[in-house]
Amino acid sequence: MPSYADCFEVGPLCPVQATTYGYYPNFGGNVFFAVFFGVLGISQLGLGIYFRTWTFMTALGIGALMEMAGYIGRVLMNDNPWSAPAFKLQIVCLVLAPTFVAAGIYLTLKHIVLALGPEHSKLKPRLFTWIFIGCDVGSLLLQAAGGGVAAAAGKTDQAMLKAGDDIIIAGIAFQVATMAVCGFVALHFFWTVSRHGNGLEGEKDLETTTSVPRTRMQLILGAEIFAYFTVIIRCIYRIPEMAGGWGNPLMQKESEFLVLDGMMIALACLSFTLFHPGFFLPSMRTGYKNRA
Repeated sequence: MPSYADCFEVGPLCPVQATTYGYYPNFGGNVFFAVFFGVLGISQLGLGIYFRTWTFMTALGIGALMEMAGYIGRVLMNDNPWSAPAFKLQIVCLVLAPTFVAAGIYLTLKHIVLALGPEHSKLKPRLFTWIFIGCDVGSLLLQAAGGGVAAAAGKTDQAMLKAGDDIIIAGIAFQVATMAVCGFVALHFFWTVSRHGNGLEGEKDLETTTSVPRTRMQLILGAEIFAYFTVIIRCIYRIPEMAGGWGNPLMQKESEFLVLDGMMIALACLSFTLFHPGFFLPSMRTGYKNRA
């Protein structure tokens, strides 16, 4: 007896409503995001080379280009919503890409702490990358494992799809928890700096600190906070979206997905492209101390 496992394109026995998303992904919207993330990814590579911010370039470059690949997968699904390769491409890339953007946020925060006075932080600056990016890698591995299981499940293996879904949710929840802890640590740092430090003027008498003009510090702080909240909004949205199971009503609402997932990560990447940390935080540049 025929089943949806035999579906490879839309037809009388394989309606689009029976696919995971239940719709033809919007061609114009997904092309826009694919091109937008492609431009941002190339820009991040160029800016990273120019400023020699290799680690940040790797994180944001991979994040933006993976988003581009994910939206290319969705564009391909517009032509054929039953395409298994296109589905796997977009689900894996769009689940994993924000983790790299989050790593860029943690790295930027480390150098903001260095600029404003590391003695005011509960954590040593180097621990920001060791702890938070380490947790980010753990989240990435969980989501990658879940995405791999879901991608390998095929169209009808519901038990395997559910297992992959649960692993992805665990990874995203761990990412939200990591970002929340990072937010509290950062909030305590800024509160301490405002009370006992020199505010946004930073500390200029420490060998480990680099003086950053107040206006530049305000701009990079604004970009950092903006990127932080856009990424965490995306992650919070993804938890109920995935928790309802594959093909649930929330997952089948493309407008919410494009705004709360695609647009949020696009804004975070745009923020770090227009206000690149390499320009505002000289300590991020490889070899900066040797040239100063």
